[in-house]
Amino acid sequence: MSAGGGTKAIIAALVANAGIAVAKFVGFLITGSSSMLAESVHSVADTSNQGLLLLGQKTAQRKATRLHPFGYGRDRYFWSFVVALMLFTLGSVFALYEGIHKLQHPEDLSSPLVAVGILVVAIGLETYSFLTAIKESKLIKGNATWWEFIRNSRTPELPVVLLEDAGALIGLVLALLGVGLSTVTGNPVFDALGTVAIGLLLGVIAIILIIEMKSLLIGEGASDADLDVICGELATGKVQKVIHIKTQYIGPDELLVAAKIALEPRLPLDEVAQAINDAETRVRAKVPHARLIYLEPDLDRSTVTHS
Repeated sequence: MSAGGGTKAIIAALVANAGIAVAKFVGFLITGSSSMLAESVHSVADTSNQGLLLLGQKTAQRKATRLHPFGYGRDRYFWSFVVALMLFTLGSVFALYEGIHKLQHPEDLSSPLVAVGILVVAIGLETYSFLTAIKESKLIKGNATWWEFIRNSRTPELPVVLLEDAGALIGLVLALLGVGLSTVTGNPVFDALGTVAIGLLLGVIAIILIIEMKSLLIGEGASDADLDVICGELATGKVQKVIHIKTQYIGPDELLVAAKIALEPRLPLDEVAQAINDAETRVRAKVPHARLIYLEPDLDRSTVTHS
């Protein structure tokens, strides 16, 4: 996926969440619903998160410097990690606090129909954002399941938006149930329970994202499929075998490949150089994001290891 990949989904989510946040806050001021307040803060956090994802895409495009010779591609991982932390602190923790507080001190809702109307509109807007994220993700998901895509994607923004939107939709349904049951039964405890459920949901999503973004920040290597292709393209022509290889993503669109390769014995120096250049060309043709390739010629003294 290109550096700007997923931008449409991020912008759609930003616009939707900004509008939803305003509507929810108005609804909270009218109704006093704790689940509405929790959802309001959740939408504010999501709006900020989309802004941070766009910031990460922008700063990641900076040119490499002597201090950062491999560039700033990991900025996208960093800001996605910050987004996960914000979802946990501003979303989950606040919702849990508000829900527990309202369980201890229940308050009757006023104008619950206003809250229901706002939540229904919010579900419509959030559905649009979610469908946009799904459409963008399908362009790069391939045959992987959605869970595999979230777990294995080296591009952080779309998995973040997908999980945020899914959490937002489920949270809206929970808020709607809380407000609806409180209205029907006259018991405000259901609204508070809806708020607690929203907090737990956001906590689970945030923890998943924190784990995944932390893994990307530390550095992940090529997928098994890409690694097999790389090794296959290297071990062709005058390259007898790959003795040892290491890979790492230094940004969503930039894979570093470092390998020790065994060449045919007694090759002249110019043929050694040509064999290395040809190997790099073959790899880049099949795995375009393998932009940085460092190959070391050697004698065949070991077996192939992947790491």
